[in-house]
Amino acid sequence: MNPPARTPTAPGPAPFLDSKESLACIHCGLCLSSCPTYLETGNENDSPRGRIYLMRAIQDGRMPLAETAVHHIDLCLGCRACETACPSGVKYGNLLEATRDHIEGHYQRPLAQRLLRQGAIEQIFPFGERMELALLPARLAQATGLARFLPKFARDSLALIPEKFSSARWLEVSPATGGTRRGAVAFVRGCVMNVMFGPTHLATVRLLNRAGYDVVTPPDQGCCGALYAHGGNLAAARESARKNIAVFEEREVEAIIINAAGCGSTLKEYGHLLAGDPLWAARAQRFSAKVRDLSEWLATSGLATHLAPTQFASPVTFHDACHLAHPQKITQQPRALVKAVAGSRFVELPEAEICCGSAGSYNLTEPEMAGRLGSRKTGNILQTGAKTVVTTNPGCILQMQAGLREAGVKDVEVLHLADFLDRHCHY
Repeated sequence: MNPPARTPTAPGPAPFLDSKESLACIHCGLCLSSCPTYLETGNENDSPRGRIYLMRAIQDGRMPLAETAVHHIDLCLGCRACETACPSGVKYGNLLEATRDHIEGHYQRPLAQRLLRQGAIEQIFPFGERMELALLPARLAQATGLARFLPKFARDSLALIPEKFSSARWLEVSPATGGTRRGAVAFVRGCVMNVMFGPTHLATVRLLNRAGYDVVTPPDQGCCGALYAHGGNLAAARESARKNIAVFEEREVEAIIINAAGCGSTLKEYGHLLAGDPLWAARAQRFSAKVRDLSEWLATSGLATHLAPTQFASPVTFHDACHLAHPQKITQQPRALVKAVAGSRFVELPEAEICCGSAGSYNLTEPEMAGRLGSRKTGNILQTGAKTVVTTNPGCILQMQAGLREAGVKDVEVLHLADFLDRHCHY
């Protein structure tokens, strides 16, 4: 399924922001120290409260929908750290997605931006087979050295591709192994995860099986819609949501498990995404109520009793994937699982909650700021002395691996939580 085509039209008077949500910001500034782009630029327009002012000014007609305003909105990572810091409970993520949807519907981007956003990101990334095909010439360019002749933005994009990756092939049902069977869960494959992190998916299924769960992986599931929602195509995001709800609600399972933080936050917010659709609103709420991040589920499944405490020669640290820590409010569960293995060798990562610069497709659309944040993250990793960095999102892994390679660091491994636990689990 291709996302609906969009042709920008002149801005109209219809409001695109929820008035209650947009007026909830009291401009106290407590969000400023949590905002990665504000920390980098010091520009009020690159802060959450500054962007909310811009959003309201655009809606009210006090500011034209022009390049300057769009730039500041584009520069937002959508990490939603401001939501964690906000004492007023501003739902900044909702405001941002509504604004970006308005921008893409009414603002004419330059051709290069349209090709990247509507061509590569919307037409390739959500489709596994297309992504696999697109990666073939990319790997060829890397292997032959042709990459050095490409434009800088293309070289930056190629630098994110890991040296080794493989996709996963599936059994629709993988039965529980050993011990007591606890029940059945469904598994969301995702897009990038399924193409580039196949072994991580297989590790995820093994862990769930070891914890006593049959794992059901519906073959006809599709993209969760996160890339569409974050990029300003809410119509395509809603269509993705409807498809997945219809597929997963046919399965009798206790939970729907996801091992990618960015996808998980979108899946848990299908209720909001389809709140205005009377045919799907209740179904969306029921679906989202079942969604659990892998760490969230494993932390209460008894898996810790099957993990082998290990004496690491060097420290182990953990990076908070933004969409796990902020929209989902999950920070302690993955740490508890890592500590069950690493014990006293676990060390906290400075600024663990600050975005690494990946942010979905952000490191493709805003490579300069993504690079600055990636360098900041690399510096914090090196400060810990850790040789193992654990996290819960594919984009974070690719971004941190690329940052370490750029810095010439070869002895630090960045792992998904599932791979880390799988290495140290008694099977």
